[in-house]
Parts: sequence; C-alpha cells; structure tokens
Amino acid sequence: MLENELIVVVALRKSEGMAASIIERLFPGEVQMERLPYHQPVMVAESISYLAVQEGGIYVDCTVGEGGHASAILQQATPGGKLLGLDLDPEALEQARYRLNKYGAAIILVQGSYALLMELAASEGFSQADGVFMDLGLSSYQLEASGRGFSFQRDEPLDMRYDPQGVLTAATVVNTYPLETLASLIRRYGEEPRARVIARAIGAHRPLRSTQELATLLAEVKGQRRRGINPATRTFQALRIEVNRELENLQDGLSQALDLLRPGGRLVVISYHSLEDRIVKNTFATEARGCICPPHLPVCACDHIARIKLVSRRVIRPTSQEILTNPRSRSARMRVVERLH
Repeated sequence: MLENELIVVVALRKSEGMAASIIERLFPGEVQMERLPYHQPVMVAESISYLAVQEGGIYVDCTVGEGGHASAILQQATPGGKLLGLDLDPEALEQARYRLNKYGAAIILVQGSYALLMELAASEGFSQADGVFMDLGLSSYQLEASGRGFSFQRDEPLDMRYDPQGVLTAATVVNTYPLETLASLIRRYGEEPRARVIARAIGAHRPLRSTQELATLLAEVKGQRRRGINPATRTFQALRIEVNRELENLQDGLSQALDLLRPGGRLVVISYHSLEDRIVKNTFATEARGCICPPHLPVCACDHIARIKLVSRRVIRPTSQEILTNPRSRSARMRVVERLH
C-alpha cells in the first residue's frame, strides 16, 4: 500500500470529513470523493426564523457539530455576516470545516466548551452577538461512526467523551465509582427508577469494558424491551451527562450566552430531554422576571432586573412532517428569548 493511501485509510477510520480534507491535500484536483450523508439538523427553518438572522449579522453556534445549522445561518447572513462555531468534538469540527469552507473568513471554528463562551468569543474578537444558537443533541456521526460508545446498539469501548482529550470516561464511572454514587447519578441524570438495582448489578459484574457488555447486563436487569425505550437508554444517558458535565456546562453556557447578546439579540436553544429543557426553562423564567425575592418578603431586596423577554412562552416542537422524515427530531424542544436593553 502506498504511503498516501495508508494516510487516507487511517483518516477514514477516524473521520470521514478528515479523510476528505487529507485527500484534497494529497491529490489536489485529482480525486472526487463521494461524501457520506451529513447529520440531518433539526428544526432548521424554525432556528433561522426565531434567530431573526439578518445580512451582516454576528452569530455564535455553540454546538456547531457537522455544521448543518451553521451553514443555514451563514446562508441567511451573507453577505457581511460572521459566525463563530464551537464544539468539543475535534472530529465534528473537521467535518464542519470541510462543509463550511466556502464561507471563507466569515466562519471561525474553535474547539471548546460553551461553558467558556465569553472567553472563547473574546479571543476571536466577538464582543457581542446578534444571535446565539445551541443544539444540545448528539449527532448521527457521534452515535453511529465515532467509535466512542455513545450508542448501546454497537460494541464499542465505554468512552462517551465528546472531547477525546477529556480525563473522565464512562469506563471510569462504571468501574470505579462507589455504588451509592453510581446509583445516585443514574437516578438523577437518567431519571431511572431502578437505579439502585442497576448499580448493584454493575458492581457485581465489574469490570465492564464495552457498551455491549453493559447493554446486555442492563437488559438482564430490566428485562428485554417489549415496547417503549430500550432498557439501556436511561443509564447510557446518565453516563454521558456525567462524563461530559453536560448539565453544569449548560447552566454556565446559558448565562454567558445572555451576556454575549447585544440588545435585541436572540438566544435559541434546542434540547432533547427533560433535564436539559428544565434548566433552559427555569433559567429563562428567572432572567425574564424583575424581582426574584421569596414571595413572603414585603419589599424587594434583590434588585434583580429582567434582561430578557420570552419570544415564545410555549415550547416549540418540530412539525409532524419533520418527525416523519427525521424520527430523531421527535423529542426536540426549542425555547427562544430576546435580550432587553
């Protein structure tokens, strides 16, 4: 095998987007690569509409993934628009870079967490934004091709890190956490009623090294699914949230997103499970109120000032047609706010 061919094969195993960019460098103008389908982004039309994207606007996509929403935003913001795209996953960023390359200097991609949004934005010259977007879901690539154990339908290492350089893995959580701690996080993050039973079963079968081992054990503990969700779904969700500190990062990211918005700017958030949506809903409700003192106080002592208004008081959901064509969108919930002066 030629050296160049070996490089491409290795790249393909890591990331199809990475392979495409390497092929272009190795064989300029000689190879046309048929790309695999991109992740199908959710509620794109609604996202653009509620962000109120304008030509020349400045936008931040906190979860750029493979660039689906970012591409739609830039199409609407061109000419003159600019977008900062963040993501913890370097392989997703590589695919986004390939997809969004046509926008040139209008797109800036940075690996990092939206929990550091203000710091990362400032380092790239974004002092204020006309719109900030967050799509909190896993991508099809992460589930089906990343090899990091996000899906219980494949036999992969118990990893679940968005950032491969992160310290904590799902294997560490499963095999080293005290059983009480493990049960607590499965109950809290997975909303799993049988968390204590599951934790005891995991403790009795340690070490568990692969997603298939864990998924098989969970099926034995909970019984094979007849209808409804897979018996592994809630536990896998809990492990992923713990490994990536998703809820803590979301709370920090929401606050910083509101700080970054200019007056009249909008924040659009799409979440996919009740824990995320509850944080978004409660944060927006608090920031849209004036006084947040306990109701028993006769006089306001908090001096809290509302800094946003709710653009839609009701959660926005995908259309039945979108759910039909993209079943993964069925759990999506969108909430939108606008920054006040």
